[in-house]
Amino acid sequence: MADQPTSTERFIQGILPENPVYRQLLGLCPTLAVTNGMKSAITMAAAVGFVLLCANVITSLIRNLLKPHLRIVIFTLTIATFVTIADRFLAAYMYQMSKTLGPYIPLIIVNCIIICRCEVCASKQTVVTAASDAIGQSIGFALALSSIAAIREILGTGMFFGLRVLPVAWPDWVIMVLPPGAFLTFGILLGMVNWIDSRRAAKAGKN
Repeated sequence: MADQPTSTERFIQGILPENPVYRQLLGLCPTLAVTNGMKSAITMAAAVGFVLLCANVITSLIRNLLKPHLRIVIFTLTIATFVTIADRFLAAYMYQMSKTLGPYIPLIIVNCIIICRCEVCASKQTVVTAASDAIGQSIGFALALSSIAAIREILGTGMFFGLRVLPVAWPDWVIMVLPPGAFLTFGILLGMVNWIDSRRAAKAGKN
């Protein structure tokens, strides 16, 4: 469709302009729940990226066969298939991380980011465009999780990826690795993103 964004535009938009967390406010449950450490955040981002890419590609391939009243059911079944693959892979090869993430991997099935991209892009555009959209959105999601997790892990434990980066004498802000720390960090970063956008819009208006 001529009025739809191209594959390059879909890719770029997913990273920052339409970042799923900071701009669309989607997928906030795992964003707040698993970002007390970089390892869990990156693992979650990789799992979501895998499921999103596979779901987008499959949905795009069968887009001409989708019936309007059944499309959400098809999306959910497709997503559930790849979530099961990701969940079993983690349980088999990254057992401790699988236990750490707990129910949040199975809950990818109802992650609004994936259902949204299936509906908005994959069900309407080509496989290449759908794949580009999935990769862009996955990178954007990973950047969001990483930014929150980095702040929480460094301030909460003095470490980054398990390696100490702050002096031993630096007091750990335990609250940062607890649920309140997730809301606090996300709120501050979201406020910064909105402030930067407003400044940029103000400058554009003057020009």
